[in-house]
Amino acid sequence: MEVTLLGTGDTTGTPTPGCSCPTCTAANDRGVERTRFSVHVTNEQTGESVLIDASPDLRYQFLRDELSLPDAVVITHIHFDHLDGLGNAYRLLDSVPVYAANETDPQTDESVAETIERRFDYLDAIDVHPQPPFETVAVCGLRITLVPVEHPPLLCYGLTVESDDAKLAITGDTNFAIPDRSRQQLADADLLLADAIVPARLCSHHPLGGAHKTASGTPRTFGTKHMTTEGALDLASELRAAQTRLVHVSHFPTPEEAFRPEAAVDGEQFSL
Repeated sequence: MEVTLLGTGDTTGTPTPGCSCPTCTAANDRGVERTRFSVHVTNEQTGESVLIDASPDLRYQFLRDELSLPDAVVITHIHFDHLDGLGNAYRLLDSVPVYAANETDPQTDESVAETIERRFDYLDAIDVHPQPPFETVAVCGLRITLVPVEHPPLLCYGLTVESDDAKLAITGDTNFAIPDRSRQQLADADLLLADAIVPARLCSHHPLGGAHKTASGTPRTFGTKHMTTEGALDLASELRAAQTRLVHVSHFPTPEEAFRPEAAVDGEQFSL
């Protein structure tokens, strides 16, 4: 399994347009970036590839990293930075199955799959496959399982991608309170991609502060929607991940925090 991190940033990316903060400046100086979240997974046995989430930066990401267009897509939730790139299927893809959860969200009265069908009903290339959480589906010779996580107010999902000898786990956008059954599915991965938007110290700047604190008082959730760096690393330890990369990282940390060894940048590749 070949994994390429197409996009490792939050909703504005790093560098953020119009921003000259130290972290955006450092990203420019280092020649690195974090575009909006997306992951490309290739099954080297079949030559097929799966796209996990469709970043609005999808066109640029594929040109930059010189990757083959996907044979299938998985969408974790309906926030624009994970979904809107699906419109790039227009004239690029003849036909692509799109896998998404089939649970009805009380906030939208639609499942993720139904939202995709409605929003992209003009794209004949997209073939939506509603998928029950925890039910493994074979996609491009890989086994993919969606798992519920906590990203209020919307339903959101993490997932695992497995071959006969490798396992990739992606938390999706989530706070630290991932359900136990989902944690069991995410556990023991060769590579874990964990949502980690800011260090815990920045919770003091959020109107809701931080949540899911450690015994010593360190918040593992920033506000309600995303894990802190500390929360993501604690989760990785609990899940016994062989290797962890922090993703969905914002430009608010200092350069030292934003580019710590565990923090991913775009274009990183892993052979699992």
